[in-house]
Amino acid sequence: MLALSVPGEKRLAYGLWRYRENETDCAMEMLSLAREAGIDHFDTADVYGGPGEFGGCEQMLGSVRQCAPELFKGAVLATKIGIEPGSPYNSSPEYLTTACEASLARLKVECIDLLYIHRPDLLTHPGDLARTLDGLVASGKVAAVGVSNFTTAEFDALSRFMRTPISAHQLEFSAGHVEPLFDGTLDQAMEYGAALAAWSPLAGGRLSGGEATPAIARVRDVLHRIAERAAVPAVAAALAFVHSHPAPITPIIGTKNPQRLRECLKANDCALSRADWYAVVEACRGERMP
Repeated sequence: MLALSVPGEKRLAYGLWRYRENETDCAMEMLSLAREAGIDHFDTADVYGGPGEFGGCEQMLGSVRQCAPELFKGAVLATKIGIEPGSPYNSSPEYLTTACEASLARLKVECIDLLYIHRPDLLTHPGDLARTLDGLVASGKVAAVGVSNFTTAEFDALSRFMRTPISAHQLEFSAGHVEPLFDGTLDQAMEYGAALAAWSPLAGGRLSGGEATPAIARVRDVLHRIAERAAVPAVAAALAFVHSHPAPITPIIGTKNPQRLRECLKANDCALSRADWYAVVEACRGERMP
């Protein structure tokens, strides 16, 4: 239902964090390419749209849905709430209820397929958050709930109070950011059976070019060797690294360039050996595995 990877599958999701409200034409082109390629999970958030343009991306997607409803047929649309400019986080029952209603209106839908809490709010008790999320599901406004950027302790605390399962966890993970391999978040998702989605799976584009830290430069070298051997672009090798974890993990790609999207789609043509995969991890950490 979530159109995220399950064991044995390798999926990609398309993210719209770079879009503004006036980019309907670009979004229609990229969403069309994504659907043609079999991508059926779209990811956004109420805060996407740029400074001073809160809700802009959701508003744009609502317009696209009106113009081209076929792009969304059979697809899952995920959005995130809980960031309040100036707070910076607010997961109080009142704020989340209002934020969900606003997202529904901007997206022009009656039910959100997957609603994430974008960032943990340290001033909201997990029991209160659970009651709010369970209530949104019970009301029919939300089909499934997820969390984003939660620690294992925060995930556990919320799960203890939830009647509705936490269906997904979205976090930063890439060949250039391997901390989730060691902080327990990936293991926890496997324990709970929660889907995993990786934001910034190309390390904010740093794995494909531009200035690089020593760690990113080392990782690039390894990925280029893997990509050359597999006859795929380096970005495909980077995404294949994410796909290789047994959790499994769905990379969310956010390019607005059709050619880059096509390069990313070649990830399924690249298989990393255990030696390849651990070489990437060692390059990122700057030390050999013990």
